[in-house]
Amino acid sequence: MNKEYLRLAKQLLPNATIVIDRFHVVRHCIWALENVRKRVQSRLPKEQRIYFKRSKKLLIAHMDKLSAENKAAVERMLLVSPDLRNAYLLKEKFYEFMASKDAQTAHERLRAFRLFAYTADIPEFTSFLAMIENWQPYILNAFNCPYSNGFTEGVNNTVKVIKRIAYGYRNFRNFRARIFATVNT
Repeated sequence: MNKEYLRLAKQLLPNATIVIDRFHVVRHCIWALENVRKRVQSRLPKEQRIYFKRSKKLLIAHMDKLSAENKAAVERMLLVSPDLRNAYLLKEKFYEFMASKDAQTAHERLRAFRLFAYTADIPEFTSFLAMIENWQPYILNAFNCPYSNGFTEGVNNTVKVIKRIAYGYRNFRNFRARIFATVNT
């Protein structure tokens, strides 16, 4: 989600359908929730902060995929702050939007999400909403396009890990061979 990439794509590929990968959109939602959690946690007394230890994974997980014990832990955290509860509910509503099977359903769910987000009036989600509104047509295009950038992102990550582990390669051929050996297995 970069305005310069968008400009270049429109200029060089005028007939292309521009799609924003779902992963990147969800990541922004998770960042908004994380920022709310950090804000709430920083204002708590020490004895209440214990519920928030290692809570990031619990809060970003889908509620229906949590064990009973983890659901109870999340519920305890959500009782601490109305902002955190609303941010969590916004995240769940956003996940529901992202799980839409077609563009029409996605459009309706996005409208419901935006309405809830505006009424919740959480600053971290206000900036997330602005991003959604700026990129909405390209986000909704993802529901008409079955492709994902996941494989490419995974290969890029693998290349970075190989580069970091190897402390650099003296020649490009060896580096390239190592990448192909790792990715093709």
